[in-house]
Amino acid sequence: MENVRELFQVMVRRFGLLDKNCCSVGSVELSMVQSHILYEVERRESPSIQEIADTLGTDITTFSRQVQGLVKMGLIEKKQSVEDKRIYQLFLTSEGKEIASSIDTQMNEYLKEVFSYMQPAERNQVIESIKLLNLAMAKSEMCCRPVK
Repeated sequence: MENVRELFQVMVRRFGLLDKNCCSVGSVELSMVQSHILYEVERRESPSIQEIADTLGTDITTFSRQVQGLVKMGLIEKKQSVEDKRIYQLFLTSEGKEIASSIDTQMNEYLKEVFSYMQPAERNQVIESIKLLNLAMAKSEMCCRPVK
């Protein structure tokens, strides 16, 4: 049988997931977690800290430190909810929106280039396989179950 773990190990390295900083835009260096936070905040309308932490499968204490780093960098604003003072919502600043957009463009260009080495049918097969894998992983009790 093929060594599936090795396949994933290589893929993780090729995506740069082991690097301390995954993304840089100008002089801004972001960790993988910070990049994911920007992505998730951008996708939602005024999400709560807890909502994004749950989506990323991160404990709230670690997540709060990451958010504070992004606030200090001027990429995210954290505001108390008007409806419920116990809840803090996250918003991208204008610089945060620019950085998130730039990272999105970089990632899409990278994936476009990677997929350019495949036939359209192969690309579709890979995408469908990733969807199946994500669904199966969501059902697993073994590890890290982020919210869908």
